[in-house]
Amino acid sequence: MVSSTDIAQRIIEAVLAQRLAPGTRLGEQSLSMLFDCSRTLVREALVRLAARGIVTVSSRRGWYVVQPSHDEAREAFEARRVIETGLIRSTKGMDKNAFKRLRQHLKQEQAALKGDDVGQRSYLLGDFHVCLAECLGNQLLADTLRDFTARTTLIAMLYQSNHDAVQSCQDHVDIVAALERGDTDTAERLMEAHIGQVQAALRLGTLNDPLADLREALAPVREASDGAAAARKRKSRPDTPPTPNDTYLGALL
Repeated sequence: MVSSTDIAQRIIEAVLAQRLAPGTRLGEQSLSMLFDCSRTLVREALVRLAARGIVTVSSRRGWYVVQPSHDEAREAFEARRVIETGLIRSTKGMDKNAFKRLRQHLKQEQAALKGDDVGQRSYLLGDFHVCLAECLGNQLLADTLRDFTARTTLIAMLYQSNHDAVQSCQDHVDIVAALERGDTDTAERLMEAHIGQVQAALRLGTLNDPLADLREALAPVREASDGAAAARKRKSRPDTPPTPNDTYLGALL
């Protein structure tokens, strides 16, 4: 039997793998059919995720994945920076098993970069930070960090991050290498720079305008023509994010 915890975890994993886009509607009936469980269990899972800042609900739209604002994006990255650099600064060292686990995770990241499964790659790059927190010995902060990592993944999708996945993986390699040398000062500095680079790669000016269609329709004729040309140009860009819809739910199973 699936539990509400299982459902919540699967949704978090789908977010980390970029299979659930910001604004995706999460229908209780659809989820209960996918997980073969009652709507009560689904609702419990969604309430938990709402408390963790991953989903939200409205009387008009129902449940849907959050769409973080500019301020929420900044706050999420600041929270991650405080947690992750603080964990490294306060570490008393890690044992051999912890480093073995981290090295295995890095190998999985490198293998994913060579493949074509973007979801697996995204999941592993985000999960590295949770894995590191667990290896540093703080499960409570690791759980908190998982939620913040999921939120920053949504932010990267919403604001069309151009951060290089290969560089991200190399940053992880460098951080682990510094920790293995016992150089926590360098590891902390590398982590702060890494999170800063990911944040700097966000295109905060590209948030979808909910009034874009109406704004274009009511613009003066010449301006509307220019806007249509710009819209066609945007559509030709390969990095344009997909429109959120319920089809993403099928990727959960």
